[in-house]
Amino acid sequence: MQWTDEGIVLSVRSHGETAAIVDLWTRAHGRHLGLVHGGRSRRLRPLLQAGNHVDVTWKARLADQLGHMSIEMRRAFAAETMDDATALAALSTITTLTHLLPERDPHPNLYEITLFVLGFLNDPTVWPALLVRWELALLDELGFGLDLSQCAATGANDRLIYVSPKSGRAVSASAGEPYRDKLLPLPQFLTKQRSALVTDADVRLGFALTGHFLETRVLLPRGQSLPQSRERLLAHLAE
Repeated sequence: MQWTDEGIVLSVRSHGETAAIVDLWTRAHGRHLGLVHGGRSRRLRPLLQAGNHVDVTWKARLADQLGHMSIEMRRAFAAETMDDATALAALSTITTLTHLLPERDPHPNLYEITLFVLGFLNDPTVWPALLVRWELALLDELGFGLDLSQCAATGANDRLIYVSPKSGRAVSASAGEPYRDKLLPLPQFLTKQRSALVTDADVRLGFALTGHFLETRVLLPRGQSLPQSRERLLAHLAE
């Protein structure tokens, strides 16, 4: 069997003396593992860095085998973020959280969103808000999407400023006032009434929101926790 696709390198581990096993997220074939001969060589190590956008050809005798990969560079996102600790933490957060997707299950919409976010990692005025939206999209792809379109209590879609930590649904200012201490703040750039300006405070609230649902709905049931790279990212953004 053989196929050719494009993908994003998620992780690499050594295999034997010179080879490497690569976890690659492809556009049409989902997360795929493959053996890269010479993957630890001086020529291939810079290519096989988490976050890089590559072309790949996968070959195996049977579909359920590990298979062999040959990889060529499209764009070296890892090298582009190397000198920016905050952007590098964002890149690592994306590649780490993407491991939550099941193997060999395509998620083309999220893949496109991911490439879009990676393309803006050189613009710190833009990518933090985009990354919050990426985490929302990841939750949706995993089957735990939030409903931020209307108030869970009234059905109205105006002045949505809270989110229920249990249901993941938006709550309006009036309906949520008696329970405000138990609700999560909803930053306005995630609503339909979003303004053009996104503040640092908005971004922090956004990460708190997505972090809560990633942790409670996805990670804790698997015995996992939010990645350390995400903690470093939030620490850098707070500086």
